[in-house]
Amino acid sequence: MKLGWYLRRLQRMEPSELAGRVNDQALRWGWRVRPPDVAGRASGRLLQKPARPRLMQLPAAAKAPPLAAARLIDCAEEIMAGRWQVFASVHPGFGEMPDWFIDARSRRRMPSSEYSFAIAYRNETSVGNIKYVWEPSRHHHLTVLAAAYYLTSDDRYARRIASHLESWWRDNPFLHGPHWLSGIELGLRLIAWTWTRQLLASWPGVTALFEDNNAFITQLYAHQFWLSHMPSRGSSANNHIVAEAAGQFAAACVFPFFRDSARWRNAAAQTLAREASAQTFACGSNRELATDYHGFVLELLLAAAVQGEAAGEPLAEPVWEAMCRMTDVVAAMLDDGGRAPRQGDGDDGIGLLLDAPEANRWLGLLATGAKLFGAKPWWPAVGEEDLRSFFLGNGVKRAVMTRRPERRPHLLAEAGQAFLTSRTGPVWCRCDHGPHGFGRIAAHAHADALSIELRIAGHEIFADPGTYCYHGDPRWRAYFRSTFGHNTLFVGDRDQSEPGGPFLWTRHAQSRLISVSGLEEEEDEATWVAEHSGYAGSLGLVHRRSVSLQRWAGILRVNDVLLGEGDRAVPVSLSWHLGPSVDCRIEGAIASLVWPTGRAELRLPASLAWTCHTGDEQLPAGWYSPSFDRKVASTTLVGRGLARPNVTLATELRWFVASELS
Repeated sequence: MKLGWYLRRLQRMEPSELAGRVNDQALRWGWRVRPPDVAGRASGRLLQKPARPRLMQLPAAAKAPPLAAARLIDCAEEIMAGRWQVFASVHPGFGEMPDWFIDARSRRRMPSSEYSFAIAYRNETSVGNIKYVWEPSRHHHLTVLAAAYYLTSDDRYARRIASHLESWWRDNPFLHGPHWLSGIELGLRLIAWTWTRQLLASWPGVTALFEDNNAFITQLYAHQFWLSHMPSRGSSANNHIVAEAAGQFAAACVFPFFRDSARWRNAAAQTLAREASAQTFACGSNRELATDYHGFVLELLLAAAVQGEAAGEPLAEPVWEAMCRMTDVVAAMLDDGGRAPRQGDGDDGIGLLLDAPEANRWLGLLATGAKLFGAKPWWPAVGEEDLRSFFLGNGVKRAVMTRRPERRPHLLAEAGQAFLTSRTGPVWCRCDHGPHGFGRIAAHAHADALSIELRIAGHEIFADPGTYCYHGDPRWRAYFRSTFGHNTLFVGDRDQSEPGGPFLWTRHAQSRLISVSGLEEEEDEATWVAEHSGYAGSLGLVHRRSVSLQRWAGILRVNDVLLGEGDRAVPVSLSWHLGPSVDCRIEGAIASLVWPTGRAELRLPASLAWTCHTGDEQLPAGWYSPSFDRKVASTTLVGRGLARPNVTLATELRWFVASELS
């Protein structure tokens, strides 16, 4: 990182965080000079020999939902054949003896024996993409294999798990290589190990693999020792600290082997109670305002909470209340196809994988929530039960004190999300007037104030392009989280919020709701009006947007205006990012849109000059990222020109679905 980034990052820290980070750096140097003897500590801190785990009572395998079980077993067979998808690439070395240090995308290899904190892991050109290296070592594939063993009693799965774990424990001694760099990675591994052990409970070799295995005992102690000394701090304490505490808590519940276990468990429980409240709005949305991380944090909290119940170490009520509110938000924000918004960053992070990766995460979370808290009448139908709810919801029912909505909430007030919906179409439109992101750095935020997403009959018409990448390509990182890269107004060639690095924002646009009406679908028209002040400081302008959905006519109107004094025109760009299933033909300020189940006419502001971009590498524009590290060509309509204060730019979309075309 350059010096300027460090200075900007320091400016976002409170004195207490800065002091903690100085302490962490001193600890890293001390560990390098005199590495802790974790093997000796692990042996010396054992409560008793032999150690015995506390295992969860799992449901009978014969009762597993058959289609979900079949999908998972198919996935397990792919793993047995050495095929495991890591983001956009298949891992090249994932057989019986995996390569834990290779970047599956570039085939570059990270140092495996170098002191962890000396590795220049951000230098992708020399050591590869750290995300690709870390992901397989989260050991999600092992919980898939373990679940397959539980369902089939096929010894092959258990033996492959054993070979992978023995390989990892041998190849990754404490503080050597890239897998000791980040606490979130350690926390996720601990969760995977707890579930792998429980799902393998009936395998004859499980005791020799885990509690009677000095390699495992050493690694188990080392992971918890690391987490107890270097938790995420201050402005970085977002989903990372939840993952660290969830892993620490689950491991101390299932493997209470050490004299430190109770202390670690209690400290982690306190952290989870604090962070569940601090990172969740009263409406139930995760404060990072990045939809993928809402699901990720909910998965982590569920994994920890259910484990605590099984061990007789229940988490505090605030954790259960937060999970219940978060689950209700999942039900509120899904479209008719069970798909969530695409707000903010997303890296396909998984808290606990017990299904085939292609299973619908959101419906699985609802199915689990239905078992734990009870489904509300307004929730969408889940369909066939998934394996997550089969395992996590076994015999656990929790009454919570939090007040739950009796009707579907179309406005998530604190999160600044309004949903204009219609059963005719069906139509789903998300309007964003929320805070920029979580905390002082808003690490996973995008500059997307007042942006919208529109879906009709399951097709993305106005799409949020997604995230694509985190490290290694600053140009694409900047584009996918820019104002220009969202369906909103880009003024004066600058983002609404000011980026200071790939996970740092130094100035945050402030948004507010002006009015909202007609959100209940019985009314003909729904309207939303909001504004943000991201351009007030430099240009003296406030961007106000109104969105109107006329349900019965099939019309969406969007009006943009810059509020300000004087008559000085400023350069603006208005972008409409179309979904990958939408074809577009434009003439002047009128665009014809066609998708498999409908068509639309899009009337654009005539005062702007409109161009159409599909897969444009130069600008860039016309790209859509369906998942992390993947981008596909789509179409972006860009209108450029000058706009004067208090003059409206009007956009109107009128659509016709398949039933109206026949």
